[in-house]
Amino acid sequence: MTGVTGVTGVTGVTTLKVAGPGAMSPAAIAIGSPAERLRHAEHVMGTVFSFDIPAAAAPVLPQAVRWLHWVDATFSAYRDDSDVSRFGRGELTLAQCALELAEVIGECAAIRELSDGYFTDWPGGRFDPSGLVKGWAIERAAIMLSAAGFTGHCVNGAGDMQCTGEPELGQPWRVGIAHPLRPSALAAVITGRDIAVATSGTAERGAHIVNPRTGRPATELASVTVIGPRAATADAYATAAFAMGPAARQWVESLEGYEALGIAPDGATWQTGGLGAYTTPG
Repeated sequence: MTGVTGVTGVTGVTTLKVAGPGAMSPAAIAIGSPAERLRHAEHVMGTVFSFDIPAAAAPVLPQAVRWLHWVDATFSAYRDDSDVSRFGRGELTLAQCALELAEVIGECAAIRELSDGYFTDWPGGRFDPSGLVKGWAIERAAIMLSAAGFTGHCVNGAGDMQCTGEPELGQPWRVGIAHPLRPSALAAVITGRDIAVATSGTAERGAHIVNPRTGRPATELASVTVIGPRAATADAYATAAFAMGPAARQWVESLEGYEALGIAPDGATWQTGGLGAYTTPG
């Protein structure tokens, strides 16, 4: 199933959108609907971000889009002139960087301690906080929409998302979790209000997440999806959980307000105890 992420109920139609690596398909993004919704796709951070918002929120959309491009320019580890790259090379002090970098470093430090080092913003000895930044950027874009008085919106970055309120009165968001081993298949469907969903896995970029303890790519899971209230922490937790491998289940069980679904390379699945409140079979 191709699609974007998040699910919207529109008048007479329910649009299921797929979350997870490789889930973004611009061809599946529609602009407008009978329920007066606006859908917009933006190429930024080397991927596609999508917005599913009430049509009345259109005046706020440019601000949220500008924010994403600013985050890309400031936090990209692939741009030589970004604050992240220059700070990592020692060319700038933290005080000389954007104020938001200190905030991100603080969040990374907290999650590094919470995960016993399985999450790090210095993977392979190179400063790169991208394991948290995408979710953080998504979350902030959603906050901009909410601060302007709009609920019922979803901001999605390549399968990681923040879903706020309801897409339609009485209808929760429905998010399809892409199966990492079965193209076009769903592993599960997440339903809920005011939820964030983030997935780490090998389907899109191969074994690219390094286990900081071994220095080698983590390969004991095919994917892990984390569900909770905040996209920033869900994104970082998913990265840490993937690096942990099977031990991730017990770790996520200890995190207040977060649940997880893990899929092993042989197709075996596990889920934390509270995930059933959000899921139906894919």
